[in-house]
Amino acid sequence: MNAMTRTVPATMAAVQLTGHGGLEKLVYRTDVKVPVPAAGEVLVKVSACGMNNTDVWVRQGAYGTEEDAGAVSTWRRQGNTLVFPRIQGTDTVGTIVAAGDGVSAERIGERVMVDFSIYNREDDSLADIDYMGHGRDGGYAEYQALPVENAHVVDTDLSDVELATFCCAYLTGEQMLERAALRAGERVLVTGASGGVGSGIVQLARARGAIPYAVVGKGKEQAVLDIGAEKVITRGVADLPAAVHEATAGQPIDVVADLVGGAIFNDLLRILRPEGRYTTAGAIAGPVVQLDLRTMYLKQLQLNGSSQGTRADFRRIVRYVEEKKIRPVVGGVYRLSDFHRAQTDFMAKDFVGKLVVVPDAMWGDGQDR
Repeated sequence: MNAMTRTVPATMAAVQLTGHGGLEKLVYRTDVKVPVPAAGEVLVKVSACGMNNTDVWVRQGAYGTEEDAGAVSTWRRQGNTLVFPRIQGTDTVGTIVAAGDGVSAERIGERVMVDFSIYNREDDSLADIDYMGHGRDGGYAEYQALPVENAHVVDTDLSDVELATFCCAYLTGEQMLERAALRAGERVLVTGASGGVGSGIVQLARARGAIPYAVVGKGKEQAVLDIGAEKVITRGVADLPAAVHEATAGQPIDVVADLVGGAIFNDLLRILRPEGRYTTAGAIAGPVVQLDLRTMYLKQLQLNGSSQGTRADFRRIVRYVEEKKIRPVVGGVYRLSDFHRAQTDFMAKDFVGKLVVVPDAMWGDGQDR
């Protein structure tokens, strides 16, 4: 390590995932060794970190395998890089406090939003992608070490908590829309639209000049309209295709951006126009679905699976933030030491937007919470 702004402690507070299972596998400790940035890396003092579905599914080992959908498995089904204990947390915002060899000391003091992806390749292929919080430690801690190229300065007056709502959710949403090639003037139906990724997709669709329609839980309709949805459909309606037809006044749906899966999957394919595009990055209502292949081939549909995003996707997210084309939706803020309650509330889904975790030592630091 060639430089630092102030004395960095030897130990820190962090939440460690100690194995697959229930909340008891998440252990809050105050004696975790502070990482030392290697060559080409920086050390970030974490001020906020957003929470995601991936955190929960990795803890539960809920990803299955291609051979057994019910098997305990982590996010990378092949070439697993998860080792325990692991500090999860992808959506890190903080300040660079130390630099490893080969990194300019001028980076010290910068407030950064972290691109959490471990790309493993120089091109835009995501075939071998990994992420911080899985393949290496993430941001549910007071400090995080990471490659300097993943630390992005963002020209914005948003607070650290607000900035921590974008990283994983919006990167995931942007790549979903990229894969589906959503264009200006097209209509996109977003399921799970009150969550982190879904509320991000509503805004990202607007940033592209597209028209988003949203499926949301009861009581969240106005909040999602305020984010930018053209119309909302309440989840659980008896006839989803008919409800969408009414919401669009009979205009076709070009793209479905689905984060729910489960029982509504075939309805979503029915809703798509001929030659429509389906894109998914999640399945919170159930990952195993029934597909009528006749619907797929007779309508000439295109189905896209997506996870995370490219470097270019992340740069677009930064630009959208700086240009104020997207805005944060904070659903709640929690102390790092109160992590079990934070994840319990996250799983209950009684919020709109993103939940954010802040280290106890940063609480009351003047941030907008």
